[in-house]
Amino acid sequence: MPREPDVYTGQTQYGDRSRSPLRTFLHTETGGAAVLVAAALAALVWANAAPSAYTSFWDIHLSVRFGTYGISLTLRDWVNSGLMTLFFFVVGLEARREFDMGELRERKRLALPLVAGVSGMLVPIALYLAINAGHGSEQGWGAAMSTDTAFALGVLAVVGRGMPPGLRVFILLLTVVDDFLALGVIAFGYSDRIAVPALGVAVGTLALVLLFRRLGVRHGSVYGLLGVVAWIALLGSGVDPVVVGLALGLLTYAYPASRTDLEHASGLFRLFREQPTPELERYARAGIASAISPNDRLQRIYHPWTSYVIVPLFALANAGIELSGDQLARAFTSPVTLGILIAYVVGKPLGIIGACALAKLASRGRLHLPVGWGAATAGGTLCGVGFTVSLLIATFAFHGARLDAAKIGILATVVCAGLTTRLVTVAISLLPPALRASALLGKAETIVDLAVPVSSDRDHIRGPHHAPVTVVEYGDYECPYCGQAEPVIRELLADFGDVRYVWRHLPLTDVHIHAQLAAEASEAAACQGRFWDMHDLLLRQQEALRIEDLNAHADAIGLDTARFERDMQAHVGAARIAENVESADLSNVAGTPTFFINGRRHHGAYDLTSLTAAVRVARERASLTT
Repeated sequence: MPREPDVYTGQTQYGDRSRSPLRTFLHTETGGAAVLVAAALAALVWANAAPSAYTSFWDIHLSVRFGTYGISLTLRDWVNSGLMTLFFFVVGLEARREFDMGELRERKRLALPLVAGVSGMLVPIALYLAINAGHGSEQGWGAAMSTDTAFALGVLAVVGRGMPPGLRVFILLLTVVDDFLALGVIAFGYSDRIAVPALGVAVGTLALVLLFRRLGVRHGSVYGLLGVVAWIALLGSGVDPVVVGLALGLLTYAYPASRTDLEHASGLFRLFREQPTPELERYARAGIASAISPNDRLQRIYHPWTSYVIVPLFALANAGIELSGDQLARAFTSPVTLGILIAYVVGKPLGIIGACALAKLASRGRLHLPVGWGAATAGGTLCGVGFTVSLLIATFAFHGARLDAAKIGILATVVCAGLTTRLVTVAISLLPPALRASALLGKAETIVDLAVPVSSDRDHIRGPHHAPVTVVEYGDYECPYCGQAEPVIRELLADFGDVRYVWRHLPLTDVHIHAQLAAEASEAAACQGRFWDMHDLLLRQQEALRIEDLNAHADAIGLDTARFERDMQAHVGAARIAENVESADLSNVAGTPTFFINGRRHHGAYDLTSLTAAVRVARERASLTT
């Protein structure tokens, strides 16, 4: 039995997918930013209230030994090189998911984030080196290049109201490139003398991971053990072992849950329900697990831990610095502090926006920003916040007074990025409506998730056939969530005169035994030109879908009941329903209701406010591209 519906967020399927994996990732990052700020403030309070206690605590050595072999690191090093491996593992998971299922599944879309991400690191580095030339602090260039994803998205949530949803994705793509290159810098620019034999062991272990993945090994313990071996080998090689996390994340593939896999899992569960034996319980668990990609499962497990525990713990271990008026005055005349601050606040937006402009010019307009230039400028200023990776590299590059100066510069970027982004958003809000829409949305084509386009020849359409916005719903007449959505759709169509609505059948016959029959009833009514009358009645009376109820419904809406019964017996609508189901599979639709707005999947709630906002964005974008 499906669980009771939550208001305007549920779907009839297996597991809660009312929010997409990407939106879940972004939501967790944004929420984690608040905890990160709290941890950084706690570190500052601790370091100023009891400086010796703060330093001595994080310098405690913790050893792990296996016979004569062992590892001994300070608590700070266990956090920086140990726990942060999981942080970069999650970054790798999200990068791989974007390649397999997200914006980057169209490989041509990688070009612009790649160019902008590289430029957004090189320009800050150049500014830092220019300011620090001749001061003996040039080695800190790596601390001036990497954006903190959590802080950037957190600042966006606070000061970026009105920004298009695509801006979050754009920032995420930039920071994935950013983190990937930053790890290369850590591995080869800030590592000790490299021990080649140990490095060879690490590379060989990662090759085994690839081999086992190709052989179809799905036991997480195998990959976990190989990851630990690779981590230990890299630690011994002199290369910072956090690289292992990113590598394993990038090797963990992602795929959408298919309806076939879900139905298989449902069948296994029914067998277990009838015969609750240990063997069937194991089969049921394996079937459910195989329906969800390893990438999604691991993100759900580890991402909250990294955002709410590991990264804040990193801030607690590294952000502590004694502050005084004299020290702040010295810091803001220090080339280290000024170099980091100017690199982020000026260099980041200049590098990102400049690279986007040059790429568009060089490609003769073939490369387009996913958002408007105004939103991209806000994204550039948001990327001017450094913290996690920047602090990590600063601890490698400096010690003593210069490390304190670097930390002050890094902390100052958080405030400055928020202020500059706020200025950009205020300036955009003052533009006339048409210019504001263009500045926010731009003219780039979005990825179309709907595999089979809407056709007036085969689809049931309500509203103007040539409307600028099309809302497609894959639904099931027995699905309680579809019943919830129906009055919302009616109100939406009443509010917008230029929206067309399309219903496509997706009867989930493994959980709704009357769904196929109800869909055929609507098609039998369509044969007499009364599809929408039957459609509305079926969704209003979802508890009455047996054959005798359907015959009564046909009579209630004035159909020729004899013809209706003949058409039902002949299953005249089965072919069209099968076409709809096939199109749902091609679009990776696994549950109902699933909405597409101008071909793009709508994630999240389907209350009137959410759908209205999505329709308005789609209409504005359509007006800009026509």
